[in-house]
Amino acid sequence: MKSFALTSLSLALLSTAGAAHAQNSVTLYGVIDAGLAYVHNANGNEKVVGTSNGNLSGDRWGLRGQEDLGGGLKAIFQLENGFNVGTGALGQGGREFGRQAFVGLTADNYGTVMIGRQYDPLVDMVQGITGDNYWASIIGTPGDVDNYDNSLRVSNAVKYVSPNYAGLQFEGLYGFSNGAGTTGQGQTWSGAVAYNNGPLGLAAGYFYTSNPSADRTVVTNGSPTWNSPSTDSLFDSPINTGYITAHSVAIARAAARYAIGPVTVGASYSNAQYTPDGFSQFTTKQKYNIGSVFANYQVAPAFLVGAGYTYEKASGDTSATYNQVGLGADYTLSKRTDFYALAAYQHASGTQATYTTNAAGQSVRVDQSAQASIGSFGYAGTNTQELVIVGIRHKF
Repeated sequence: MKSFALTSLSLALLSTAGAAHAQNSVTLYGVIDAGLAYVHNANGNEKVVGTSNGNLSGDRWGLRGQEDLGGGLKAIFQLENGFNVGTGALGQGGREFGRQAFVGLTADNYGTVMIGRQYDPLVDMVQGITGDNYWASIIGTPGDVDNYDNSLRVSNAVKYVSPNYAGLQFEGLYGFSNGAGTTGQGQTWSGAVAYNNGPLGLAAGYFYTSNPSADRTVVTNGSPTWNSPSTDSLFDSPINTGYITAHSVAIARAAARYAIGPVTVGASYSNAQYTPDGFSQFTTKQKYNIGSVFANYQVAPAFLVGAGYTYEKASGDTSATYNQVGLGADYTLSKRTDFYALAAYQHASGTQATYTTNAAGQSVRVDQSAQASIGSFGYAGTNTQELVIVGIRHKF
């Protein structure tokens, strides 16, 4: 990671602002992750061979910085852009800084307050001790219905991060609708607590967002999908072929991790519930229960291997079960560059609700067999799917 310090003199030369404080710094950083992928049963029983990007880490570049205000207080900021390395296109719906964009204050004794577009506390505190942290969505949730794979950012948000109390830390976030007369509508709030001390890691949290129909955005190419003024349109997943315009989404997550010498084991559980509004094709609350376990083995300082299993059970209009197994290997060439290989298999059973329009223009429900879709890669298959990826990742 390359960084450069901006002294008071250089800052004065770069801008016409007033005198700069000492200990100012700005860091330029990024990740480029690209590979070659093979997917069996990617669209029905078709095969896909091609490039795949952001497999272990989302492609990004960003700037982060701080200014020492004295007395242990610092001003901080971060701007982070997501992009597709295969096409050069902007990520996160075309936002220039769609991954993160915030400014705030931090003090060792009092914690940190940030305002802007940010990750929610479940991502910050729970995801880091799950298998997804090491191997991304091959050990993630089918369709990413619980934001296991960090698809979501919260806009217009205020977040507080506590100091670290001997390994114990907590976070809270509130996302505003920013609409006149809609303070309590389109809101998002979340909280999480984590304990990390030596080989042990524990974390749990809760996420909620509301989306009244006045603020809804209907996206029809997958399900479930929802949108709130304070959140992304998320969970656009091929695991269903109807769609939910959710009145609210609630996610509870918990995880544990323990390291024993070169071996790290962990487990996590999620419960996600979508309450549809009156415009949704779905008629009942959609619920997802997800359990996941993983194990990593540090074969050598530069060589890590791992495996994981994920189980997902959906109930409601869609009643399906997904079983997914993932394998990963990562070899570090240097501090900045590594090679990796990923493989996953998923089996789906049960039914998914689909909707067609009849001659009278009415929406008619037709159930179909559940389709397998590994992690958050976005391919819809038959009832089984296999995926293999080899790639390279460079950090700067």
